[in-house]
Amino acid sequence: MKLWLAAAVSLMHSPTIAADTTVAVDDNAFAQCTATLLAEARESGIGAATLDAVTPTIRLNENVLRLDAAQPEFTNTFAGYYPVRVTAQRVRRGRELLATHQDILQRIQRETGVPPHYLLSFWGLETNFGSFLGNYHVPSVLATLACHSRRNDYFRGEFIHALEIIDRGDITSAAMLGSWAGAMGNMQFMPTAYLNHAADGDGDGHRNLWTSTADALVSAGRFLQALGWQTGMRWGREVLLPEGFDYRLLDQIRPLAFWVDQGIRDSAGRALTGSQTPARILAPSGHAGPAFIVYPNFDVIMRWNRSEYYAISVGRLADEIAGGGRLLRRPPAEPTRIPLATVRNLQNNLTSLGYDTGKVDGIIGPGTRQALTAWQYANGLLPDGYASAELLARLGDTLPPTAADLSPSEVTADPAVVAP
Repeated sequence: MKLWLAAAVSLMHSPTIAADTTVAVDDNAFAQCTATLLAEARESGIGAATLDAVTPTIRLNENVLRLDAAQPEFTNTFAGYYPVRVTAQRVRRGRELLATHQDILQRIQRETGVPPHYLLSFWGLETNFGSFLGNYHVPSVLATLACHSRRNDYFRGEFIHALEIIDRGDITSAAMLGSWAGAMGNMQFMPTAYLNHAADGDGDGHRNLWTSTADALVSAGRFLQALGWQTGMRWGREVLLPEGFDYRLLDQIRPLAFWVDQGIRDSAGRALTGSQTPARILAPSGHAGPAFIVYPNFDVIMRWNRSEYYAISVGRLADEIAGGGRLLRRPPAEPTRIPLATVRNLQNNLTSLGYDTGKVDGIIGPGTRQALTAWQYANGLLPDGYASAELLARLGDTLPPTAADLSPSEVTADPAVVAP
């Protein structure tokens, strides 16, 4: 799920949501709201035939409302997120598809500058290469959210744009299936993104991101190009940090030459080539886990999905599909999920000690990392800004579950979300 202003908000570290939320709904209010939506669609130019086909299919979906209203309970750690997304099976399948679709992928690279292995990586993370596109009726989902969600204005527009796609003949109402938030097709585009970026890659006169692999791949390439993809530049890479590295420099954007002067080397121990390319160092599992240097195309990936974990996973999966090896340093054996209540306690405690986290929201973002880094440094600890189990137990009050405490189903993370 997931791209431009995510429909199902993709929090930075992909929280797990509670499933027992109850939602009160009013069928009469929904019918009235739907009638208004259809009238707006008619006024916007949607044809009578499309409206006649769509109207009988729209149903209130209470499960969608439960998912939309559910409150996050946990946030994934890098140790819980990365290993279930960048897998040996996914790498093997990506390499198979790289050979199968070589011609169209090379064409897309010539036209957009986006290399084949990146397109396959997005495809793999979004829908596991098309193996699961979602089974929710998109017009019903969007009508439900337009009438009953907190973001009703956003979904009203998406509903009308979904009908515009049907009106153009790209797909029927019955076949327009997607996620519970309305993301559709192999690359999980929201309707607005579909209209703005979907392309006819196979030359049949229609844009179909559900059943046409060529359309889906070309559309992803054009979308990444529109987001600012820089031809000839990689996303980033795993690096080795020198002994004595000042972890307070994490997340700071500096010229690549600066990091070369700091002694940063690639995962094989070779010196990087200095330049003025802006770059920053990330250590998503702290000093005990892998470190990465990331370049402007990493930020392009972040515009697709506002999650650093997602962007690292896209980049790493792309590298492995292209023939690269696995991570040299694996994520440490830390908890796979952290209760949001624990993170809020951490934020409250840091704030009370004079370290501003920005806001108490249960999300370990840049503000919380900076505050934790400052606290670590002031207390003589290695200032990597990482909320380890030990630090959470000390500052967050509640010890999070370890991987051994969780069943396999709990360790498996939610799918990613594409937004418009």
